[in-house]
Amino acid sequence: MSLLQPEFGLLFWMFLSFVLVFIILAKYGFPVITKMVEERKQYIEKSLDAAKSANEQLAGIKVEGEALISRAHEEQVKILNEASATRDKIIKEAKDSAQLEVKKQLDEVRLQIQAEKDEAIRAVRREIASLSVEIAEKVIRTNLDKNKEQMDLIDRLLDEVTVSKS
Repeated sequence: MSLLQPEFGLLFWMFLSFVLVFIILAKYGFPVITKMVEERKQYIEKSLDAAKSANEQLAGIKVEGEALISRAHEEQVKILNEASATRDKIIKEAKDSAQLEVKKQLDEVRLQIQAEKDEAIRAVRREIASLSVEIAEKVIRTNLDKNKEQMDLIDRLLDEVTVSKS
């Protein structure tokens, strides 16, 4: 017996064992193995379909997110524009109010100045009248030193008073 050449009996029994194991495996093992391979194939296909669906949903969510961000940005711009317009309106109203208040105060100051001016003019006139009377009194005293001149002046004044009353 040689190590490199097997004997015929050994080959026969090995072949018979192989055929027997093959028949048992073909009857009981291969259907289970092919069934498991088929189930694994279906599971992988379902997983791929689920992954495709998830990718499509993710793409849809991404588009919705971008649209939402765009709308939020537009809303932000709109709110900022409204706030700017409101700020400008408030500033304009404040300026207008300040101008009206300044005009009102200016008018009051002008009226007060006019009243003070009128009062000063009246005071000056009273002072001038008082000084005129004093000057006239001094002039008359010097001119009316004589009794006859005083009587003539009194008569003349009485005539003027009676003429002006009539």
